[in-house]
Amino acid sequence: MTPDEQWLAAVWPFVRAQLPAPPAPVVEIGCGPFGGFVPMLRRDGYPAIGVDPEAPDGPWFGQVEFEDYALSEPAGAVVACTSLHHVGDLGHVLDLVGAALVPGGLLVVVEWARERFDEATARWCFERLPLPSGDPGWLQQRRDHWRESGQLWTSYCRSWAEQEGLHAGQDIVRELDVRFHRHSLVCGPYFFADLAGVSEVDEQAAIDAGQIQANRIQYVGRRRESRTGRRLTSTIGETSTD
Repeated sequence: MTPDEQWLAAVWPFVRAQLPAPPAPVVEIGCGPFGGFVPMLRRDGYPAIGVDPEAPDGPWFGQVEFEDYALSEPAGAVVACTSLHHVGDLGHVLDLVGAALVPGGLLVVVEWARERFDEATARWCFERLPLPSGDPGWLQQRRDHWRESGQLWTSYCRSWAEQEGLHAGQDIVRELDVRFHRHSLVCGPYFFADLAGVSEVDEQAAIDAGQIQANRIQYVGRRRESRTGRRLTSTIGETSTD
């Protein structure tokens, strides 16, 4: 099983449990080159669409940025798995997500709290990397580039995140709360799929022991409505209440 397959298999039960009953339309933002959850969603009776510039070919996928994709109908749920921290204008994308949902529609998010990727967590991961084989994974790249930089981990990680334009998890949650009614927010293991001989349970044990920080965010929110049923519009920094 590849790291991507292991990750999807681990996260799928959480995603599936949040969704309305099929055949509610579901859109996945950032499904990636392997199609993300779309095959599993369609297997379970959802008319699911995956949107990603690197999405596979086929009628179930849109090979564009979500900002440029025209939905044929409102979605009962939108799923975004480790895709929001990459987008350019986070607030704009989340506004589009809200507009794409039916009244009361759900947003299911799995994200990375990159600000919790501290030195203790990084070293724990680097000590458990698989042996080099082919192209290095993203954690191997971070370890090697950090060693080459000669910087302290905090400085290196901050400069890397700024260069890549990565949104912090706390900023993602803040912007989600502006636009959606939060149902749940849980943090947990994030790195296990990219490590050798480390399960999700192993990583959770290290979190519980205080050895590393929980880097995974699981967020569920419902589209925010006004008292008259109209979609509330929000901008970054504003807080809307019903």
